Amino acid sequence: MIFLAAGQLINYRALFAMRKKIIVLGGSSGIGKAIAERFAKEGWQVLVAANDLSQCTATVNALEGGQHIACEVDVRNDEHINKLHRLVKEKFGEFEALVNSIGISQSLAAIDSDFGAWDNALQVMLYGSVKTCRALVPLIIDGGRIINVTSIHYDRVANGSSAYGMAKAAITQFTRSLAVELAPRNILANTIAPGFVNTPLSIKADGKNEMDTDWFKDNYIKYDHLPLKRAAQPEEIAGVAWFLAGSDASYITGSVVTVDGGLTITF
Repeated sequence: MIFLAAGQLINYRALFAMRKKIIVLGGSSGIGKAIAERFAKEGWQVLVAANDLSQCTATVNALEGGQHIACEVDVRNDEHINKLHRLVKEKFGEFEALVNSIGISQSLAAIDSDFGAWDNALQVMLYGSVKTCRALVPLIIDGGRIINVTSIHYDRVANGSSAYGMAKAAITQFTRSLAVELAPRNILANTIAPGFVNTPLSIKADGKNEMDTDWFKDNYIKYDHLPLKRAAQPEEIAGVAWFLAGSDASYITGSVVTVDGGLTITF
């Protein structure tokens, strides 16, 4: 505690307890990391969860403010999810917002690919999301927010993206179900559907950034299929998450907010 000029005391432990709290799954890189950074900047206490503890810790250590938490979670592992539940209950008690930004990107044929590899996208992005919601929603406050990061792939198709697209479509529909079922508690559930975003997932197996390829420049810039002629930065998605978690989004639930630079309005 320290003294103010007027002789008052600041109890920092009590001050931290009053801060709003958010859990960001997949918060160690890309969109999730940008979301964690935005909420920390706005004064929230952030729990960053992902499957690489060292990356989570590095992210947490760089966040503004203090008392942020890193947690290793592989959402395919039930014990990891149980551990996350126990940690949230111990450190937060309850919390205001849950963001799921866990994503993997791997091109796999719908028919001629290893089923285990193909199914992994659903295990991570669909069933992992469902399991973490089932574990954590009982701890979210009435009036809380759930924000799932989906993709324009939830209703678009690209060669080799069947598992990815199916997972994104299913989590979008799951979010709508949450919006209906959690409405009596005034918990709002929405999804953000980004288009191209410059994140580590943009780096393909050959080490090249998809945004720097002739394919991207020709299709989406030269021939005007992407009106804004650039990929988004993660911070631009984080701004939408910040809006959805705030008071100005109090009448939005079950919605998909598309953030794609106009990509899906073209043909």
